[in-house]
Amino acid sequence: MDKERTGHRHLRTESAGETFELGLAVAGLLRPGDVVLLVGELGTGKTCFTQGVARGMGIEKQVTSPTYTLMRVYQGRIPLYHLDAYRLEGPADLYDIGVDEYLEGEGIIVVEWGERVRCFFDPEYLEVRLDFAEGDDERHVRLLPHGSSWEIRLQGMREEGSRHGAG
Repeated sequence: MDKERTGHRHLRTESAGETFELGLAVAGLLRPGDVVLLVGELGTGKTCFTQGVARGMGIEKQVTSPTYTLMRVYQGRIPLYHLDAYRLEGPADLYDIGVDEYLEGEGIIVVEWGERVRCFFDPEYLEVRLDFAEGDDERHVRLLPHGSSWEIRLQGMREEGSRHGAG
């Protein structure tokens, strides 16, 4: 894994299964109150990554994109609030659906299309950028910590093996 700046992780996944596994690994770093913003084009694996996070949180229920419902809540060892900001006009819409109330809770918030609402959240969050790579199923994934807590946690993240390392 290459580090561009402190704590940043640059990875490559070669399949949807590996993107899921990366979400599973990130789930092990999550604490109540955490926010994860997912950034990437349509089809880059944001929901697949979230499915891995959910499984790592002990959620057995199938996780689907909340595009039309805006938010889905899943119960695991701690609640997962899965948001989709694609249809929102901006951060103010998050107040309308009550997301500010979840920030004070004991759950984890994962936001697809997080770049659309980034300024709504505290400066302490994890940004996960997913980009298309060479093959149909390959993705470049960047884990970008915002805040010292995330920098420390990503430094402690165990290596997922050479298949995830940037080349």
